[in-house]
Amino acid sequence: MAHTNDAPQASISLARRLVYGLSVFFVILGMVNAMPGIPGVDQWFKDITGNPHFVIRKYPFEYYYPFAFSLMMLIVVLHHSMWNAWKDKAPLRRGFGLFMDVALLLMAFTISITYLIEIDSVCLIDQFTGDRARMISDSLKIEIENAALFGLPEPTTVDDPKCLNTTGPWLVLIIGLAIVTFLAYNIKVWGLPLVLVAILVAAYTIGTVLIWYFYGAEDINKYLVTKIGGEPRMLSDGRPRMHDILVNNASGLLGRFMDIILNEIFPYLILGALFGASAGGKSLIKVAFRWTRKLAGGPAHAAIVSSAMFGTISGGPIVNVLSTGVLTIPMMIKRGFSKVFAGGMEAAASSGGSIMPPVMGVAAFILAALTGVPYSEVIIAAIIPAVAYFLCLFLAVMFQARRQKITPIGELTEDMTIDRQDVLNLVMIFLPILIILFLLLTSKENIGCGIFGGLMGAERLFLDDGTCRVQSLSWTLQLIQNAAGDAGSAGWWAVIVLCFVLFLDPDMRAKPSKLFKSFSEAGILIATLYLMFLAVSIIDFCLKFTGMPFFISLDVLQWLQSLDLGAEGSTLFQFLALFVTMLLAVLLGMGMPAVPAYINVALLMGPMLAGLGISMFSAHMFIFYFAVASAITPPVALAAFAAATITKAEPMATGFAAVRVGIVMFVIPFVFALYPEVLLIEAAVIDPTTSEGAAIKYIPGYDGQVDWGALGVLLLRLLLALYLLASALSRFDRTALPMWDVGLRLGLAVLIMLKAPTIWAVALVVALIWLVLHFVKSKSTPVAGTA
Repeated sequence: MAHTNDAPQASISLARRLVYGLSVFFVILGMVNAMPGIPGVDQWFKDITGNPHFVIRKYPFEYYYPFAFSLMMLIVVLHHSMWNAWKDKAPLRRGFGLFMDVALLLMAFTISITYLIEIDSVCLIDQFTGDRARMISDSLKIEIENAALFGLPEPTTVDDPKCLNTTGPWLVLIIGLAIVTFLAYNIKVWGLPLVLVAILVAAYTIGTVLIWYFYGAEDINKYLVTKIGGEPRMLSDGRPRMHDILVNNASGLLGRFMDIILNEIFPYLILGALFGASAGGKSLIKVAFRWTRKLAGGPAHAAIVSSAMFGTISGGPIVNVLSTGVLTIPMMIKRGFSKVFAGGMEAAASSGGSIMPPVMGVAAFILAALTGVPYSEVIIAAIIPAVAYFLCLFLAVMFQARRQKITPIGELTEDMTIDRQDVLNLVMIFLPILIILFLLLTSKENIGCGIFGGLMGAERLFLDDGTCRVQSLSWTLQLIQNAAGDAGSAGWWAVIVLCFVLFLDPDMRAKPSKLFKSFSEAGILIATLYLMFLAVSIIDFCLKFTGMPFFISLDVLQWLQSLDLGAEGSTLFQFLALFVTMLLAVLLGMGMPAVPAYINVALLMGPMLAGLGISMFSAHMFIFYFAVASAITPPVALAAFAAATITKAEPMATGFAAVRVGIVMFVIPFVFALYPEVLLIEAAVIDPTTSEGAAIKYIPGYDGQVDWGALGVLLLRLLLALYLLASALSRFDRTALPMWDVGLRLGLAVLIMLKAPTIWAVALVVALIWLVLHFVKSKSTPVAGTA
């Protein structure tokens, strides 16, 4: 009997060791693939192998993607195994778990092989039969004859021929079974809400195709029919669509999201795992307490500072709460803040880490990829909104501290002492961030022309017009140039440097296996993340197949125009559309992570916002913010619920407290949607009707340049509005505020941010006068706070 009990435990232990080894291998392989150009290395490997086509990095995607996909799904099955998770359940249920594990593995391998069979650059079956070599030879012969006929240079290569031997009609069945399997396993790993959205969209897509097949498109509403071919209607006409679902680089199962995760965000996910293994977090919190000791809100302000700095690396609100909150929340409660407020503040601050440059989390990289804006510019665009958000949190803490009569700590305490090891720990935190910032914000063209260019061996020529022309670069400058301006390369170098810097920690030196454990955790995270992207990919290609986003945007725009709102219609149109988009983003984000929530809403509502004259980048930033805000929005406020596990307070009350202190996350997107100059970059003011390759057109009133004077006035208005908003929601300023004062402040905050100069100027004067009167009155009245 003991033997039968030990057998499942032995299998689980074997699975753990196997997933550990596979995930470490996956991370190392991915880091080698993502390696930026190191001068001389590529040629060195070619010389050693004697193969001029040998590739040590940037593997050909048509081979690397299916291999990485199979490996990721194997890691997912080993780590999230239903069979292991249900070891104590009924035999029938555990048997079903084993069936699902095997099904996911089988479909992953099947999809990978089918991908190699179907993609024109491989044509796996044709390579075995010899048809591919024959077709390439025949095509090359024809090209050579044509070149000779027209007197052109003789070609040596031809375009990839179409695959002759494929899976044929079986492709439809393979893709269908794969989609069902991927969605079913997503329920176990990522929960029902994401899968439910995918199922609804997929069912709608299939339903519209069947309507077309049985009834045709005549006299049918455009939302109810999706044509996949001409007459006669044949379902086989849909095979090219299924082929796209598999091999399309833009929206296929192994397409755009595979490219993003393997070539852009891969190093940053590893970076987050490595930071979790470092001792830098505790030292960071020490510094935050030290910096904020003279503020009344002490620990709460420290929570904001530490969460902002730690969150920009981890990018995950829940991880951030559980990392910094275990130290900051007890300190806040000890200083007198209520458990609900402490939990809400930590949740709001931790969620802000996802919008804090320079890393910001996975969703920000997806935003850069979907909008085509370089990640270095996304960082710049996020600066002012992020500062505004954390400033508002500071104000909320200040008013709450006044309300509860909490006084500053003042003196340095023992837990604020910074020793030599703390300094070394902080190097682990800040050095990788500085590397990322330096490489992302450095232009390739400027390498060698700076002050240190000549000192580092650059040979340059200064022309009469003052411009610099680099003639040659030293090895070190070539190394920097290869990585400059590229998000993936910047993250790669940050990981490499951190791997060495981590050994400044004596615990890491005593137990180096912690480094590989972090690699393993990162590999599991990346593999699990791609399972989620499979569900998002299904939603993506289904929506594109039906054309629903285009129809929705067209009809909503026509409806808004039919309202005939008069001269101010344009602004009101934008506000109504933005409000609907906000509701949709928050609604979807309540039950799923920020990444799929952002992508789904961007697919649906992005075209509509663009149709209202909002730039594509501003529209995506707007949606991105609300997808992040869903982490603190009841009834499913995941970050707030994580904080409640530490405070032991009521989770829903913690969620509402997080919304109250973090309300500016719901406000600032409306500000930069109506005032895109706040985002500081040209992409934020480009007219959405500008087509690719055409001359750039700007939104009316903008010319692509930043008017620093006007921006300064706008930021002063925003600062005053944030002060009014934070005090109103706290119902406290210098003294307690009656409800009519709260309403007045909220109204003035809105009026100050309106576009009409006559309105905001009057509101600005009234607000300043009112705040001065409040200050004067508070001086002559005892402070009436409530504990």
